Amino acid sequence: MRKPIMAGNWKMYKTPAETTAFFEKFRPLVEKSEHCEIVICPPFTSLAAAVDAAKNTRTRIGAQNIGWAKEGAFTGEISGPMIVAVGATYAIVGHSERRQYFNETDETVLKRTQAALEFGLTPIVCVGERLEERECGNTDAVLVGQCHKGIFGLTGQQFAKIAIAYEPVWAIGTGKTATPEIAADAHRTIRGQVREKFGKEAAEAIQVREKFGKEAAEAIRILYGGSVKPDNARTLMAQPEIDGVLVGGASLDPVGFASIVNF
Repeated sequence: MRKPIMAGNWKMYKTPAETTAFFEKFRPLVEKSEHCEIVICPPFTSLAAAVDAAKNTRTRIGAQNIGWAKEGAFTGEISGPMIVAVGATYAIVGHSERRQYFNETDETVLKRTQAALEFGLTPIVCVGERLEERECGNTDAVLVGQCHKGIFGLTGQQFAKIAIAYEPVWAIGTGKTATPEIAADAHRTIRGQVREKFGKEAAEAIQVREKFGKEAAEAIRILYGGSVKPDNARTLMAQPEIDGVLVGGASLDPVGFASIVNF
């Protein structure tokens, strides 16, 4: 069984004080939630407050982005060592909003993923199609292209350390949610590509990591993101291809997000 990752992406919400208040309510609601990994990704300015508030709990903290360089003249970027120094252990890479508003490309997604791995962070690498691409029947082609250009430049050992999030762009912040069947189909496409690309090398790396043999395609955790809410989390997670969720707006409420975690 792949252990689910239940991740919250707070986007551009919550000050440090609001972050602390969130965890005061959230911690007791998930203190016995051993069935999954819990990850919360606040804005950079609230990372330290989140790390402090999550101390001695099972909740891990992640950044919403990561610069591809260790340091240098990159105004506005935050590097891997800076994120690690705060105490975070995850990083979201290639979110659709980064692609849409800040010209993120598959090539820069790969560079940022490699940077996260270099500095010991677990990247959650996002892929997904826009509405017009789905309506034209190009979903599989888009996912294949994003995997090949944005992920498959990794070595097998690197690939064994990442998670993937399928985010249909048309379902993010729109209230529209891919049906469990649509999501599962997309996840199967991604897993099929992994099976073709990564063989023995990634499988051996995963065996070392998890202490048992498992094919790379079967071990990789693929999350679903796109208008996940407490009332649809259970049906999504009932799909064997879905290994967790990447939650946006619904993760801002401690009670609601705890309900999703405890699906």
